[in-house]
Amino acid sequence: MATATITAGSMPARPAAAAPALPADHMPVRRVVAFLAMVFGMFMAILDIQIVSASLSEIQAGLSASSDEIPWVQTAYLIAEVVMIPLSGFLSRMLSTRVLFTTAAAGFTAASALAATATNIDQMIVYRAIQGFIGGGMIPSVFAAAFTIFPPSKRAVVSPMIGLVATLAPTIGPTVGGYISHAMSWHWLFLINVVPGILVATAAWALIDFDKPNLKLFSKFDWWGLIGMAAFLGCMEYVLEEGPNHDWLQEPAVFACAVIMTIGGVIFFWRVFTAEEPIVDLRAFSNINFAFGSLFSFVVGIGLYGLTYLYPVFLGRIRGYDSMMIGEALFVSGLAMFFTAPVAGILSNKIDLRLMMMIGFVGFATGTWWMTHLTADWDFYELLIPQILRGCSMMLCMVPINNIALGTLPPERLKNASGLFNLTRNLGGAVGLALINTVLINRNAFHYARLAEHVQWGSQAAQSKLQNMTLNFEQTAGLDATSAAISKLSGMVHQQAALLSFMDVFMMLTVLFASLGFFVLFINKPAQQGGGGGGGH
Repeated sequence: MATATITAGSMPARPAAAAPALPADHMPVRRVVAFLAMVFGMFMAILDIQIVSASLSEIQAGLSASSDEIPWVQTAYLIAEVVMIPLSGFLSRMLSTRVLFTTAAAGFTAASALAATATNIDQMIVYRAIQGFIGGGMIPSVFAAAFTIFPPSKRAVVSPMIGLVATLAPTIGPTVGGYISHAMSWHWLFLINVVPGILVATAAWALIDFDKPNLKLFSKFDWWGLIGMAAFLGCMEYVLEEGPNHDWLQEPAVFACAVIMTIGGVIFFWRVFTAEEPIVDLRAFSNINFAFGSLFSFVVGIGLYGLTYLYPVFLGRIRGYDSMMIGEALFVSGLAMFFTAPVAGILSNKIDLRLMMMIGFVGFATGTWWMTHLTADWDFYELLIPQILRGCSMMLCMVPINNIALGTLPPERLKNASGLFNLTRNLGGAVGLALINTVLINRNAFHYARLAEHVQWGSQAAQSKLQNMTLNFEQTAGLDATSAAISKLSGMVHQQAALLSFMDVFMMLTVLFASLGFFVLFINKPAQQGGGGGGGH
């Protein structure tokens, strides 16, 4: 049974006092309520990324920031969070889940309140970095707790719950952010965290009793490993965020970060393999199921964050939607995830997890293939089926991936492994966004060049179209009809080039996920739910 109190690498356990024997299917109400509070805290931390990203223009206006400065509101959060997520495993072992999660929830809440009081962009960037770093400790703690304190018989309920939060929060973020910034002001994007954050921190401190601290680990804390990891992951996040828009290493700042990333990576991996207590324990990857689960989590990150980015960009750039309209148009995916979560939980106990993953990957690929036929007129109803496929398929992927990756690890490895597992999803999102942006930029330039070749003075079709448009504009007083027609024609070419580049990205994602559906056949059949804590296979 997985409800025993565990302190990885600490003093010998005292089973009788620490965790009284309970029936295999019994869970104390205290622990269930504590876990629900943790899940809500994780939901807040993940949601905060997307509700802010949907309203950056409002924040930019409120802080009088430049277009070059405002992306740092997001970048600072992501860089800080990606450093904390793997670090949280060591901190949880050293401080206990109770102390780490309570501190993370309280710090996240305080930083949210500070962000709402920011009067300039520099303050906002600092507060967002604090918010991301401290809040990042909540996310892996929930995954570790789910597979430590709940017996395998409860996995059909617990795994869909954390999978739903991990996927639903980024998906509905633009909707929630658009609504808040329209109905109130951008300050409420942060103030809305305060009351729930206080309640979560209070509940965590009062109710969490999963494990004990091991303060002896503090004397073995690997500071060089932390510095190397922060430089490696932080600079990697920056390079992936900024590279596509600045011609990669041609930009001095991106080049400098790439150099620091390389040096940091060397230091980090050197310490991982030589330190007595490394900041991150990579031994979890010796478990085949965890290694495959992390790989699939990486790819799911590409799809999850990639489409959360692509749909709003399409609707904003091609359709001219504002953040509120985009949120309303994309809410369907969130509903699909919500209603699919319990189904995914039931299926995870009924069918082979590989078959479930295959259905999810192929369903996701079908949704992105549908989008390869888009036109400039596509609206809510044309996007309905792809969004339903996206939402349902994402849940069908996430639940078995969580179970495969974390369900067979021994409890003492779960805390570190949970940080690594969540890191793979975030890195997948960062790599996916960098790849998507690069493809969009390059293919847009390619398609524009090809289309422009056919819109020349020597083209009969182009000249005929231009003449018709000129005649239409001549009927409008006060316009230079020829200039207006040329401008309109140029805009049409730009729009079509952008559409074709979106179609190329959707086709790329289709091939990626369809191939994953095929490769699932080659992994070993996962252990059935019921093994809970076995070691590597």
